[in-house]
This record gives sequence, C-alpha cells and structure tokens, in this order.
Amino acid sequence: MIAAPDPEKMFQLSQAKLAVFHRDVHKLLVDLELLLGVAKGLGEDNQRSFQALYTANQMVNVCDPAQPETYSAAKALASKFFGQHGGESQHTIHAMGHCHIDTAWLWPFKETVRKCARSWSTTVRLMEQNTEFVFACSQAQQLEWVKSHYPGLHARLQEFACRGQFVPVGGTWVEMDGNLPSGESMVRQFLQGQNFFLQEFGKMCSEFWLPDTFGYSAQLPQIMRGCGIRRFLTQKLSWNLVNSFPHHTFFWEGLDGSRVLVHFPPGDSYGMQGSVGEVLKTVTNNRDKGRTNHSGFLFGFGDGGGGPTQTMLDRLKRLGNTDGLPRVQLSSPGQLFTALEKDSVQLCTWVGELFLELHNGTYTTHAQLKKRNRECEQILHDVELLSSLALARSAQFLYPAAQLQHLWRLLLLNQFHDVLTGSCIQLVAEDAMSYYDDIRSHGNMLLSAAAAALCAGEPGPEGLLIINTLPWKRTEVLALPKPGGAHSLALVTVPSIGYAPAPTPTSLQPLLPQQPVFVVQETDGSVTLDNGIIRVRLDPTGCLTSLVLVASGREAIAEGALGNQFVLFDDVPLYWDAWDVMDYHLETRKPVRGQAGTLAVGTEGGLRGSAWFLLQISPSSRLSQEVVLDIGCPYVRFHTEVEWHEAHKFLKVEFPARVRSSQATYEIQFGHLQRPTHYNTSWDWARYEVWAHRWIDLSECDFGLALLNNCKYGASVRGNVLSLSLLRAPKAPDVTADIGHHEFTYALMPHKGSFQEAGVIHAAYNLNFPLLALPAPGPAPATTWSAFSVSSPAVVLETIKQAEKSHEHRTLVLRLYEAHGSHVDCWLYTSLPVREAILCDLLEQRDPTGHLSLGDNRLKLTFSPFQVRSLLLVLQPPPH
Repeated sequence: MIAAPDPEKMFQLSQAKLAVFHRDVHKLLVDLELLLGVAKGLGEDNQRSFQALYTANQMVNVCDPAQPETYSAAKALASKFFGQHGGESQHTIHAMGHCHIDTAWLWPFKETVRKCARSWSTTVRLMEQNTEFVFACSQAQQLEWVKSHYPGLHARLQEFACRGQFVPVGGTWVEMDGNLPSGESMVRQFLQGQNFFLQEFGKMCSEFWLPDTFGYSAQLPQIMRGCGIRRFLTQKLSWNLVNSFPHHTFFWEGLDGSRVLVHFPPGDSYGMQGSVGEVLKTVTNNRDKGRTNHSGFLFGFGDGGGGPTQTMLDRLKRLGNTDGLPRVQLSSPGQLFTALEKDSVQLCTWVGELFLELHNGTYTTHAQLKKRNRECEQILHDVELLSSLALARSAQFLYPAAQLQHLWRLLLLNQFHDVLTGSCIQLVAEDAMSYYDDIRSHGNMLLSAAAAALCAGEPGPEGLLIINTLPWKRTEVLALPKPGGAHSLALVTVPSIGYAPAPTPTSLQPLLPQQPVFVVQETDGSVTLDNGIIRVRLDPTGCLTSLVLVASGREAIAEGALGNQFVLFDDVPLYWDAWDVMDYHLETRKPVRGQAGTLAVGTEGGLRGSAWFLLQISPSSRLSQEVVLDIGCPYVRFHTEVEWHEAHKFLKVEFPARVRSSQATYEIQFGHLQRPTHYNTSWDWARYEVWAHRWIDLSECDFGLALLNNCKYGASVRGNVLSLSLLRAPKAPDVTADIGHHEFTYALMPHKGSFQEAGVIHAAYNLNFPLLALPAPGPAPATTWSAFSVSSPAVVLETIKQAEKSHEHRTLVLRLYEAHGSHVDCWLYTSLPVREAILCDLLEQRDPTGHLSLGDNRLKLTFSPFQVRSLLLVLQPPPH
C-alpha cells in the first residue's frame, strides 16, 4: 500500500459492456444491505435487530427478480421499517460529504491537479442531483489549481458555494504538517488560505480542518483565533499507538490560554461510506456522548480522491430517522459546530499539545527537505524585512509583493503533511527540492535588490554591508570575502535590525574586547578550546570529555560520560516505514567509536579556534566534523558532514549532562513547552521521540545545558541525556530517502541561571539567522543604522513585512511574541518615519480599539505569556 508506483505498469482492457441502470433494483439492494447491517449491528439482544432481519426475509419472499412488478411490495416492506421513527433523545449524526486529497504522497503534485478535477466533477453532479447534499472542501492550493486548469469546473464550484452546498473549510493554503513549520509559516498558511477563500468564495472559513496530520502544536489554538477561527476538526489522534485519547468533543487550550472547540468524528475516519456499522460505531465510540448529543460523520473516498457516491447518499438518506438507530441528517460543518456549541457547557478541556503517539519518524525522515524548509523560512524572513526597510527609506523602491506571494505559496505547498515530513515518493521529494531551489535563487536576488535600495545615496567607500535581521545587537565573527576568492575573519558588531559597514582590511584586527580563543593540543591527541566563557575538551576521537562554564568552573558533561557521542540504532518499524520509529529501536543502541589520532587542530585561535576529525560510522557511511569556538560566543558549534548509505538505521548524537530535572524544555512555534524526562506513565513513555524547533534545554535551579540546531526537528531527553536525531534510512515509499551527502550544524551551550536569563533563545536565533554580508552597489554607508529594537529580551520581533492589502502599500506589519513565558511590558523603538500605529489580528485586520500612542519614536506594548501580537505601522511618505 505504501510502495512507490511503478511507472512502467501496464493494464490491458479485455472487455467493455454497455448496461442499463435500474434505479428501483439498486434501491432494493441498498435497503437489503441496510437491513442486514441493522440486524448484525444491533445484535441478538435487541428487538429491533430481529425486526430488521424478518423484514429482509419477507422482502426476499415477496420479490421475484424475474417479475419487476413485485419490487414495489418489497420496497413497501422496507419503507415501513425505515419509516418507524426514534424518540427525541436520539443521538444526531451530521453526515458531510468530503474528499480528502493528499496534495502529494504516492503521486506527484501534477497528478493531484487531475485528482481534484475528477473528484470534484463527480461532486458537482451529485450536488445537482441531491439538493440537500453538502460537500466540505479544504486546501486553497487545490482550488487554485482547479481555477487555473479547469476554470469551468471552478465556476460551477463557486455557484454551488453560493447555494450552500459546496463549503470551503480549513482556511489554510494546504493541510500542512502540525509540528514542523515555523510559527510564521503557520500564520501564512491561514493568511494565504483565508484571503483566497474570501476572494474566490466571498467569505472566510470558520473551521480549521486538518484530519490527517501527525500531531498538533500547542500554539495552533492562538494562531486559529488570530485568523478568525474558533472551531477545529481532525481525527488523527485515533491512530495513537499507546494511549486512547479520552475525548471526541472538547475545548483545546493552547500555550497562551487561547481556546477552540474541537471535534474528532467518533467513527475515527474521514472516509466513511454510510454503512450501518459506521453509523453505530460513531455513537458507541463517542467518548463524550453524555456531554453532547451530536457527532460528525465524513463520507467519501479519500487520500487519493474520489469522494462521495450516490450509493453513500442513498444509504444515509434512507437511514434518516429510524427507530433503533441514531438520527442521520445530511449536514454542514457549520450546523455540526453550532449544535456542539449549544451543548458545550459540560465539555472537558485539554491543555497543551495534541501529541500523536505514532509517526514520530517524520521529524527526521528526508533530512534535506527539512533543512531546505528551515533555510527558505529564513530567506523569506530576511527578504521581507529588508524589503520593508527599503520601502520605508526609498521613494523609488517597489516592494516585491507578487514575487513574495509566489515564493511563500511554494514554501507553504511543500509544508503539506506528506511532503515536509518525508513520507512521500521520490518524485515528490524531487519536485519539492526544485521548489526550494526556486525560493533560494529568487530570494537571494530579492535580498540583493533590497540591500541596494536600503543603502542607496549613503556616503562612504564602496564595499560590503553587514546586515543583522534579528531584533538585538550582535557581535560575531564573520568570514568576509577577499579578492581572489579567499576569506578573512573579522569581529563585527551590528545593531538590532540594521546594518554596519564591513571593517576595512586595515581594521580587521582591532584590540580585542574579550579574551581571544586559545587552542591547545595535548601529547595524547586531545584538544582544548577556551574563549574565557566556555572551555571545551575533546578526546583524541572527537568525543566531548568536558564542557566548563569558565566563570563558575561548573562542568556540564556528566561525570565519566562522553558528549558528542554518535549512536546508531536499528530502525525497523512495524509498518509505516518512512513515518514510524518504534520504541524498541532504543534497545539496539550502538555507540559509534572513533579512532584515536584522527583529531587535528583546524583554526589555531584568536578570533576563532577549531578542531576537526573523521569518523567511520559503518563500512559504507562516514562523517567529518569541525568543532568551532568563536571569541565571545557562549556556545560551541559542531559543523558536520555525513556520507550516508544505510538501510533501516537511525543516527543520533548524545550529550549526557551533569544536570538533574524531571522536565526538559523544547522550543515550538512562538514559544516553548516542557515534556517529561522519565517514563512514569504510558503518556510519558509514548514520548520517547519528540519534536522541537531550534533548541532543547535541560536545566536545574541555577544551571543548564542547551542543545541548538540549524535544521533538525527530532529530539529526546531521557534522564540526563540530551539526544538530537540526525538521519534515518527508510525504504518505503522512497527507497532513496536520506541516501547521500548531508551537512548540518548543532551547538552546545552551558549556562548559568535559567535558559531565559542566559539568552538561549537569542543564541538559537543567531545560529539560524547568520549575519548577511551583501555587496553595496556604489558607496556603502559609513555609519551603522538600526530600524527597530525592543526593550525586553523576553519579546521577539519575529516578522516585518508589507501589509497584504494593496491600499496599504506604505503600511508595515510587525509580528512580535513573548518568548519567556512571562507577563511583560516593553518598548518598541523605531527610527522609521511612522505616522500611525494600530494593533491588528493575524489576518492584518485592524483592531478598532487598537490605536497605539507613538512618541519619541517608541511604542509601549503589553504581553501575556507566549502571546503573539501584530501591529500595523503606517509610514509617512518618503522624501523625494
């Protein structure tokens, strides 16, 4: 079922027949099938079960297939049974047509275009013939494809949307993965999706619709609410391998306290076919049937498309209001959630992430897709930020809104839940990589254009512009290009969201404000790197034997243990190869031992010190790594290159910490959360492999150890061991997944106090958003300049972009979030010519009470823990 398709597969047509459809015969067969379902489903202890069985028996007795005139008597018997109604307390099932189409999976994107056309053409015909039939359709990207390739079909869908039969749902560009996209990417899924639905169908979606993704971030409720959505439908947690999720209808409370109403259709499927068994399961399986008397029921062939059929509709209409069964009504998502909201007083609340206890290999599979996703998120962040600054400072600069929308839509497409996760065929991965190439090449061109406009007209010598796209001042070592292709190291200081001229060759080595980096290789082959902040000791094989916080003398590596220890596991899932890593893989741990004598000094100290080594992972796979420590840097970096040629193996790197804590902290979208480091309960040990974004941290009262990364997502902390998942080697559905060359960087940061006070969050941003050295065409500015800064280290200015609405073309959108988990007041400072400042939601709609007072080039903002806030800054016209 999960094998890649065979492109050479041939089919032979041996016979084709013309046939006449006898609708009366078809209806009789449906009645007999339903009666048999009632007899079986209600069981021998139920009187209604026997009534169904005897009705079917009588129908067989009176009906002669050779004499059509006998059909009406048989039909009358069935009608009498189905016409006997239930009471007022019946559970109501809201049956909604649906056709879940994976935007890419075991087929490429271009095949999905055709799947949409075929499936929705069928749906249009059914809506014509069944005026009460309502079809829920998600994913703006698929509708955009149909609009481009099949405009006539798109017009028909718009027509049925006006009648209320075709209902766009979800509000997102695609049904994205719920774990790996950044917070800003998730916002853009809704921004692009909701704007498309509004433009094409006249209104935005009121339900988030994500039936088939592999877990749900704790920040999704806040993002939904900020995009005008208070309702959420999914069913994937029914796939949990260990624990049964305790609810089907409940309130979900996110990281910041935002709440949304959630419904899992209790039949645990988005591809029902209208059978009696499915209808009965929907009621018996519903874990909240004492609290609410309504359930959703999604019917239609899915995954590869197809959608509902007339037979499914016939079954559901016939069941209607039949004694002994729940009431079945053809309904819409709006009707379902309105009914649930009326019953919501007694509903329970689930707080925090909705973690799927399955498919946790998808945090690591197809590492290149994940690396390029992170890179492209960073490129688009930088392009928008620089383009916004150029817009504010230059009357001639045109913000590249159309190009950015195109690039964002490519990135959002690749965040579909079977693409970014790596659970797709090779054809899809190749398409996705080409889209990433497009984003990178076009993004770099837009970066250069914005940088040129930003410094146009500034006095100063020609040269490089060093740009900082993060909202805090940074002093870092940078490799600057020299004539002839060589590079020289320089220590540069760049203000918050601003630029500085590159140091000239004569000023490359000023008097160092901090202790330089010392590099010492001992006679036994071990190497010590020391920058006065941390001291790193590597054994002759490249393992970390000591990591000391110099000021306190505190050791971060557990006594007698080795850090930077690569470990290899057997990785043979039960079924879903690219998707799953099972708990039993942990029983096969094999440390990869290096050879003494392979460790050598690289850069010898001063601004930077490094050591490097080679490691043979297996007869067919090898690794090289440079361990780098820069002046003034609180973390040590591990630049890693791997030639990976394995089958069903899992490579991780471990750091045993001299820290004791029952909770570890993991970064997620716009914040962080804690997960247990122990296996006390089944809910705890089901999290043996989890996801994080740029950092994880294990801390006790006044000390901790953080593990940062630039492109990895799979991680775990068990006991005192921090583990980062690096590479897998599944063979289905893509036999080539992860095979080949990989480059990635992770870093280790010991810290005094809490990770918040120590600046772990800022450090992880710095690792992921390197300073930009861009050529200034014409004179580069002679002075530093800063556009924005924030007074509190707890508040991150995440995004600066132009407002989406065309009439607000000189209006910027700023998105900030509280990152520490605290209530905080802060000042936002700007040097831009701002005329007006207004709070807005994530869809950039103004808050009528959100006007902010602007004085002395600063605004006061108030945040609660993990709150995301957006504001519109209306710029004054630039001087000509």
